[in-house]
Amino acid sequence: MSHPHIGNSVAHPWNGTLASGVTTLSRSDVERIAALAHLELTESETDRFTRQLGEILSYFDRLQQIDTTGVPATTHPVTSAPVMRADNRRPSMPRDEALANAPDSCGDGLFRVPKVIG
Repeated sequence: MSHPHIGNSVAHPWNGTLASGVTTLSRSDVERIAALAHLELTESETDRFTRQLGEILSYFDRLQQIDTTGVPATTHPVTSAPVMRADNRRPSMPRDEALANAPDSCGDGLFRVPKVIG
């Protein structure tokens, strides 16, 4: 599948709105989005995602129509600051006790873990 628009600039992924204001998404839009995401979709997946993504965009269109005049913008649903305890020093578990259940301790007070990087 050839995609001449793939490159440095990416066009808006949907093609417009209906008279009712419902945003539409075409099958070719979904194919283009899939190509940008390096996804290979079957015919049935393309049909299903066209319908599902269209429904999602339609829902966002409905949200855009809600009158929010006088509603202050929020960045977080909770306006209070988190309650923090005082950062006081206190005794911790002895090292030998902490290492007692370690699956593989080195014997020098450290945990041995599998190598995960190069």
